[in-house]
Amino acid sequence: MLRRLIVIVTAAILFSSSLTLAESKKPKPVDEFPPSPLEITTPDPLLPHLPKDKQPLTLEERQNLEPALDALNQEAAAKLQAGDQVAAFEIWNRELRLRRFLGSLAEVQALSRVAAIAWNQNDSPEVQYITQRLQAIQKQAQSQKTTAQIDLELWRSLGQAYQNVRAVKLAVEAYDQVLLVVRQQKNPTAVVEILKTIGELHLSWFDYRKAAPIYEELLGLATSQGERVNEVTYLQRLAYIYEQTNQPQQSLNVLNKLAEISVNENNLTEIPELKLAIASDYESLAKKDPNLLLEAFKNYQEAYTTAWQLKEYVRAADALQKLIALYRSQGQTDEALQASEILVQIQAQAANFYGMMQAYDQIGQLYLERKEFPQALTAFQKGLELAKQLKHEEAYFTGQIEKVSKANL
Repeated sequence: MLRRLIVIVTAAILFSSSLTLAESKKPKPVDEFPPSPLEITTPDPLLPHLPKDKQPLTLEERQNLEPALDALNQEAAAKLQAGDQVAAFEIWNRELRLRRFLGSLAEVQALSRVAAIAWNQNDSPEVQYITQRLQAIQKQAQSQKTTAQIDLELWRSLGQAYQNVRAVKLAVEAYDQVLLVVRQQKNPTAVVEILKTIGELHLSWFDYRKAAPIYEELLGLATSQGERVNEVTYLQRLAYIYEQTNQPQQSLNVLNKLAEISVNENNLTEIPELKLAIASDYESLAKKDPNLLLEAFKNYQEAYTTAWQLKEYVRAADALQKLIALYRSQGQTDEALQASEILVQIQAQAANFYGMMQAYDQIGQLYLERKEFPQALTAFQKGLELAKQLKHEEAYFTGQIEKVSKANL
């Protein structure tokens, strides 16, 4: 028994020792992030003797290198088209390593081109390598003093390259540098162009808070220059931004300007939608100032009447439905019933039988609230007729009719 125990203990010790030894000899984990292929420094056959002290290439060296790099780009594109993505990016990385010897601008433009391809091919490592290299170039550019023109062109290219790798924050930083320069140059056309780019970047990533001041500035510039088309465009952008950020007062200011422009230009087709949005903003503001409810009612009515005049029955029905909901919230049942009867007519004009059925249901519910059972029964019966035609919600209307009939006994 003792011998057996000794054997078991000895085996356990040996097993434990072997585990310890195995752990000590466990291979080191492979580097999770291998070095970037853009940072390889091995001499290249196209440039066997690297320029010393980072001196620029001579004119002759550039004239020899540029067409060779263009050929590499074409070769890589052919490989990708043939389905060999790995080989294609190996060639492009070689091209990019050599492009840096043609200067920062040439390199950034090439990085931008390849970045767009890498993004479309879902090549995340390549996108990461290019982004890292762009950041290194940006850091270097920030530390160097260059002429305004060269600096401007480089930063524009950096902005575009960052856009191609979807690095929005970095793209905005680059375009901010461009904006600084064009402001100093008092170049209003360039200022507008860059502001629009920055604004669109913020909107593309739903950063409405940062987009707002950009479009406010663009609006001010367009208004001062009398550029009506651009003014309307920026007002529409701001209306959308204020809606998304739940700023009804700012939204109201913008929408009223849009409505004023539409009236002045006799563009009535825009009025119903604008009046609906204006009324909705007044409803929101009325939560703190109930006096503004009158403005909400007024604008819903204007949205309805204008849409009716334009024979835009869907829009008219939408406005009436909003108006009915507002009447009901204020306990104005008579007004809600009158509007609901009109709603039935509008839905009939629009040949919207489902909408008619819902309107009759709404009328029935309003009469039920007033305990006027015969009128409620009539509304639900009309709703059932439409439900049978549509083969939809028949059981619901049948149930409502039974309920009303029992209540009316």
